[in-house]
Amino acid sequence: MIRSSVSNCPVPTDQQPLNEYEELKTSWLFCDCILDGRDYITKIIWIWSLSWLVAGPVAAASFHPQKQLVHFILCGAAGASVGVVLVLVRLFLGWLYVRDRLYNPTVFYEESGWYDGQTWTKPQEVITRDRLIVTYEIKPILQRLQFTFAGLAGMFLIGTIVWHLS
Repeated sequence: MIRSSVSNCPVPTDQQPLNEYEELKTSWLFCDCILDGRDYITKIIWIWSLSWLVAGPVAAASFHPQKQLVHFILCGAAGASVGVVLVLVRLFLGWLYVRDRLYNPTVFYEESGWYDGQTWTKPQEVITRDRLIVTYEIKPILQRLQFTFAGLAGMFLIGTIVWHLS
């Protein structure tokens, strides 16, 4: 999606912030962030459920399910949440990187390798376009991920209280 205003852009196509954004929002896993609320939560629950394949046996080794059911469930749930946290951190960092590349008035790029980096200053119309994308498309994604982190933190807090009460 290269426009005429960036046709004289020296940045290689795959390193242009707009193209990085388009690629990220269509890539596997990252596209889950732009799903509607119900589908997004469903994906998070699937990741959490699959994480139980590792967390469940570890929790069972620590707390026998027949003798300490509450501790087994809480420990397994917390362990499975680690998988969710790792995925969320990856998503957050990926979107944050693209946000920063779009928001900055200059673009650092590599012509042929790590040793020959250059900087390109965006024209004002490109800066405006990129900042609109950041404001209306990327910020809501980052806010959703932050809200998900807060929800997980709240669940950890509730789990800790239940742990101490049982």
